[in-house]
Amino acid sequence: MAPSSSTTRAEAKYWAIDRVLSLLEVWALVATFSGLVGAWRLLGVCRVARAGAKEFLGTLPRLVVCGGYSRAGDGGAASEMWGLNLATMRWEAMPALLCARHSHVCCAVRGALVVLGGLTPRGGALQGPAPTSRVEMLLKGEGAFVELPSLSCGTIHNCAAAFAVDESHSASGQVLLLGGQDQDNTPTSSVRLVDLATGVCTPQADLPHARLHFAAVRLPDGGIACAGGDGGPSTAVMWGRPVQGALDAAWAWRELPAMSVGRIGCGGCVLSDGRFAVLGGYSMYMHTTSCEALTLDGDEHWSPLPPMQYSRFRFACAAVAGCIIVAGGFSQRKSAEVYDEVLGRWLRLPHDLPHDSGVQYTGSGSTLL
Repeated sequence: MAPSSSTTRAEAKYWAIDRVLSLLEVWALVATFSGLVGAWRLLGVCRVARAGAKEFLGTLPRLVVCGGYSRAGDGGAASEMWGLNLATMRWEAMPALLCARHSHVCCAVRGALVVLGGLTPRGGALQGPAPTSRVEMLLKGEGAFVELPSLSCGTIHNCAAAFAVDESHSASGQVLLLGGQDQDNTPTSSVRLVDLATGVCTPQADLPHARLHFAAVRLPDGGIACAGGDGGPSTAVMWGRPVQGALDAAWAWRELPAMSVGRIGCGGCVLSDGRFAVLGGYSMYMHTTSCEALTLDGDEHWSPLPPMQYSRFRFACAAVAGCIIVAGGFSQRKSAEVYDEVLGRWLRLPHDLPHDSGVQYTGSGSTLL
């Protein structure tokens, strides 16, 4: 019996739907291998390519910028938080901090955003900022931050970074705090393990030198690399396994090759090939656009990267999908740009930070979430 015309039309419809869905999966895969900038370009190819690119871009984390120093802030400190939606390339407002602050640190812990320390308004711009030990957290899907126990080690500001510790036994998670300035405004070499549920800070192996305003990253193997900053503007160190020794040997800090120039207030991230990239900062008595990257495959050496379009100091910085995104900082308080590793060039993002006067001192107040 020959199939009816209605049956044929239904089969054709289902074939077409299956074909479109298959093409969507293909374009999503193409976008994945094209990286962030490549996926953005696919948005202008065709409808199915646009849908596939959006599917990929929708899986990427946002670059979150919270607080910072702003001329329009409370005593110089801001409480605003913005997230860069990588599918739309637009900054979206997020819940504000409970405590306006700058020179703080933040990181993602178990899908939540944790903000620690920093400088807060003392009661007005004329009285100057005051360091704080306050900690707050924004849980995923929630509309407001909640207060966590303060740091038992006292106030801390101008840290390089906070890193979430990969563990599951603590109630709220744990964070490593590196360097910065303590309650006496003294640069410190301390590394502290913070239990977020209690605020208890447990000392870890100190940095080789006291540092603040420096770049720090978590490496693919779990180690930590630091470079630049007050206390060693051109030096770099790494915490990891010994170069020679048993696999179960205790991890320790060791010196790395020095950068080509000293940098204070620089940004840092890990490139897709595993290199440690250090960007911008204050160098040779001026804010710089220059960037360089350290190879860590046994032949440790620094190589230049293309300079940013604008000089930046204490800015937001993150690596995602084969690209580096930077935003804010001094003297470009509002602009944002992206470095495409494949093209080897910087591109200006179409939308600036929405803050009225822009923000700086957000270098450690930004993360991917």
